[in-house]
Order: sequence, then C-alpha cells, then structure tokens
Amino acid sequence: MRNYKKIVITNKGELSIRSGHPWVYEGEVINKDNNISNGEIVDVINEKNKYLGSGFYNVFSKIKVRIISKNTNDEFDENFFRRRIEYAWNYRKVVMGNDLNCCRIIFGEADFLPGLTVDKYNDILVVQILCLGIDIRKNIILPLIIDTLKKDNIDIKGIYEREDVAIRDLEGLNQFKGWFNYGKELPIETKTLIEENGLKYLVDFENGQKTGYFLDQKYNRLLVRKMSKGLNVLDCCTHVGSFAMNAYLGGANNVVAMDISEKALEDAKNNFKLNNIDIETRCGDVFDVLKDISLKKNKEFNFIILDPPAFTKSRKTISTALKGYEEINYLAMKALPRGGFLATASCSHFASVTDFKKAIYNASIKAEVNLKEISFTGASPDHPILVGVPETEYLKFIIYQVV
Repeated sequence: MRNYKKIVITNKGELSIRSGHPWVYEGEVINKDNNISNGEIVDVINEKNKYLGSGFYNVFSKIKVRIISKNTNDEFDENFFRRRIEYAWNYRKVVMGNDLNCCRIIFGEADFLPGLTVDKYNDILVVQILCLGIDIRKNIILPLIIDTLKKDNIDIKGIYEREDVAIRDLEGLNQFKGWFNYGKELPIETKTLIEENGLKYLVDFENGQKTGYFLDQKYNRLLVRKMSKGLNVLDCCTHVGSFAMNAYLGGANNVVAMDISEKALEDAKNNFKLNNIDIETRCGDVFDVLKDISLKKNKEFNFIILDPPAFTKSRKTISTALKGYEEINYLAMKALPRGGFLATASCSHFASVTDFKKAIYNASIKAEVNLKEISFTGASPDHPILVGVPETEYLKFIIYQVV
C-alpha cells in the first residue's frame, strides 16, 4: 500500500511521461489530493488510477511535478539518492575514463536528479539547484556525493553553491551563492586550478559564468586543436581563452582571442600566462568585429570560432534568436576567404538542430557561399542526452569549410 498523495493527469501528460519526459505541466493536472506540501514526493496517476511515476511537487512552478522514479518499489530515503549518485558517477568513470579532473558529475534530468547540476573542478564541487524538491533535500544529497567520490580516493575540499540564477525565483527559491556547510572546515579561496586537455585553467567559480567554466565543450576544443595547424584563428566569445589555447597548441600560425567582456579577457590572459602561451586579445562586440573584418579586402583569418552565449532562453523569442544565429554566421562567412573554416555553436535547447542548421544554411545563401560540413558534435559525454528529453540535447557544435 503506497502512502504518497496523488496527482491525476491528462492523457497528454500521460503520453509525455510514457515517452520518457519527466515533467508534468500545470495544464496537465486534472485533480490532486489536498494538503500537498511544496517539494513533497507525490504519485502521478492517470484517470484510471494507473501509476505513472513519482516526483517532486511544486505549486509555484509551471512544472508541477518532476518525475524521479517510475518504480513502485522505490522508497525515497537516503539509499535511493545514494544509488542515483553512484549510478551517475559510475557512468562518468566509464565514458570519461581517467579524464575526471574536471567534469560534470550530475546533469539534472539526464541523471534522474531533476534540476541538480554538480560540476567537479579538481577538488571543489560547484552546485546549482533549480528544483525545490532537491533543494529541501540537499543536506542529504550533497554529502552523499562527497562520500561516493571518497570511495575512489577523491577528497573534496568543499562544495560551493551557485544559486544566483533567476530561474530559482520561478521555483519559489531564493537566490544566493556561498559555501555549503556540511561540518567540514570551509575553504576561503573561490578560485581553483583545473587541467583540461593538458592545459591549465584558473576557474573563478564564485564570479565566473554559470558554475565558473564551460565543461561541455571539452572535446570540441580538441577538434579545433586537431585542425588549427598553419591557420590564422579568431576565437570569438573566447570567455577564458579555451578554444584559443587549443588552437595555439594545434600549431596555428596566429591566434586572436576576442570577447566583449573585459573580465573574460583578463581571465583569458591569466590562463595564457599559466600555460606560457602568447595570444593576442581584442575587446569588442562579436557582430561589430566580424563586420569590420568582412569589409577588409585581405582576409585576416582563415579559421573563425563562434561560441556565443545562448541567444534565447525562452520559446517565445526563438524566431529572434534564429535571426541572430543567421546574422552572426553570415558575418563570419563574409569575414572568411574561400577555403576558410568556420566552427559554430549554439547552447540553446530551444534552437533545435534542424533550426540551427537552417539558420546557418540561410546565412550561406545570403553570403553567396557553399558549406562543407566537416563534423557535427554536441556536449562531452559527461553531459548525457536523455532520449525523449530534448532539453538535455542543448549544445550543437559544427565545423564547416566555406567554399
């Protein structure tokens, strides 16, 4: 006999869950038991009282239930969350091999821990929680992650929470950032040194973007390194200089790292010094910089890398975002000589693969060039795609030759 309160959902909601998607939206709820607490685990059923799954309920959110299990035998105690964490960690040990100095340990819904992101930066874990049900259980869940890593002789010095994102407001959660207190002496420094692809980076996990660094492009940076020999490379939206440094190590003839943020460029310069690499930096808006380059008769670069921030975080603005992707790629194509190379990325899940490729194709028509697709990849495997959950398939990274 199950003692969980129940939520009755529509046929549409049932179809979504059976198709593998873990969210129940506000409009899919037909009926529910009284006095359900926010963050409480409820059973989701159809109108025929058929069990569909269990998940966290939240009255504040448009996502009323986030499914965490479809097994009626599960008991949602400490052992349940320990199994979830161990499963996620064991997956990383297989797909990342020994490349675990810096990686994503938990990727929310893809690891059946909705709204929970955990990034490992050497001996520091940086956490972001976007789900009320996880947040009220973090005192159980986060120490379990440390225990799991300790079994593999990995000693974590601290857990830093980056809860300073607006989406928490929609979950009824407050925004803040700071160390998670779990009974250990807390570090003072909020920067840490990591190593990725043989390069050193100083990660500012207190003030850097997202959790401090973009781990998802790890192996795409190696693709850039592999093909940079003898080329003149412009790394647009360089952030902390990662693509630029990989191009340099790949034997590029010349590398320029460009960003609109002075802080990002300062961080990039610090990373260049750490690795004894000499790379020129330029500060400017990517659209303006590319436009200026495109107007020059002699093309300065024959390999341009575009890795901009997400142009949309809402389905409502997708059409505007796609115009933005079309324009930025058009300008890059105009800035390249025939035979040049373009690496272009989108990190918005609202811009589907089809939409993104269409925007690039439209840009090529406008630029009066043809494109040879060299490679199409996504995020590194520590950011797994859960089939049936398009939100997990967010990163697109394509390399073309412009002909």
